[in-house]
Amino acid sequence: MINDTIVDGLTGTDPPSFPDFPQTPYLLLDPKVAATQFHRLAKAFPDTQIFYAVKANPEPKIIRRLAEAGSSFDVASIAEIDICLSQGADPQTLSYGNTIKKAKDIRYAHERGVRMFVFDSEDELRKIAVNAPGSEVFCRLLASSAGAQWPLSRKFGCSPEMAVDLLALAPSLGLKPIGISFHVGSQQLDPQRWDPSVADAAWVFRHAREHGVELDFLDIGGGFPVAYTDPVTPIEDFGAIIGASIRRHFGDQPVRVVAEPGRYIAAETGTLRAEVVLVSRKSYSDEPRWVYLDVGRFGGLAETEGEAIRYRIVTPHDGLLTGPTCVAGPTCDSVDVMYKDTPYELPLALRSGDYVEILNTGAYTTTYSSVGFNGFEPLATFCIGERA
Repeated sequence: MINDTIVDGLTGTDPPSFPDFPQTPYLLLDPKVAATQFHRLAKAFPDTQIFYAVKANPEPKIIRRLAEAGSSFDVASIAEIDICLSQGADPQTLSYGNTIKKAKDIRYAHERGVRMFVFDSEDELRKIAVNAPGSEVFCRLLASSAGAQWPLSRKFGCSPEMAVDLLALAPSLGLKPIGISFHVGSQQLDPQRWDPSVADAAWVFRHAREHGVELDFLDIGGGFPVAYTDPVTPIEDFGAIIGASIRRHFGDQPVRVVAEPGRYIAAETGTLRAEVVLVSRKSYSDEPRWVYLDVGRFGGLAETEGEAIRYRIVTPHDGLLTGPTCVAGPTCDSVDVMYKDTPYELPLALRSGDYVEILNTGAYTTTYSSVGFNGFEPLATFCIGERA
């Protein structure tokens, strides 16, 4: 549930501490930060159309800020389409980027004015042809996620050879094939990882031309990283390296480059406030303490699975003596553990009843929050300085 409470006079740059707020846990968002991140990304990737991946955080006030900033939107469901349109987005700026769509949802999107759809199989292509006639379509390629802290599996995409055949089929179905997309994994730390997929895309462009299909659309996906506990390569370096790769593989061929960032735009908008419920040890000789928070894997921190995303935790005792700590959530499920194999160094003074702030949690938290598991409410959200 999105709460429309407004908090004035806060910057969103420092971890907040609000004793008068409702019961924890809650996520505090500053939508202005999303616009700042959008502009920095757009500057790092000149002549690139930015489609914000709405799934990262569909908070309407963030969508509105981005629409005003000139963003386009990557949507994965009809609910996300409705949110974008309700916040002033032009349907021509929406790309239905989910390769797994019901026929009725494709039809609904087309009725609302969406004209750009992705596919990675013949069945999906034929569904689009029937339910969104005349639309532009692009094919998603399989891509390696090596180097990503949140890898993407083989669930999405097809081989370059299959992509050529499907793009060649599209005109006979009344569709307009425009190009290729791929995604190299979320929180991708290696800017060189885009190069093999750019090379694959260029191969598809060349071979599609042999079938009389001229392509000009290259969607490089998202995956650009955010600094959690460790620094990451600046986005400007990603832009320079990926841009050089595109020029190397495509040469003088005109290409419309598109990017689909979600985490990079949304993560720094949010700080998650939580309460320490319990501090304990498993034995007298066990060195790591266990700190249990009132938020965990089921409350929005699903990306801590496998300790993939390591959020920075700020406490009221920072600067004091620390010790190794395992961090877990409040539910009765044994998988509700965020950090155990790489224990966090947290202050020894931390006690039950203390509040902590978990930074850069604006992406993939509220959307991953369960609806009432163990009776816990979904993660509440508040926005800074935004008025209806």
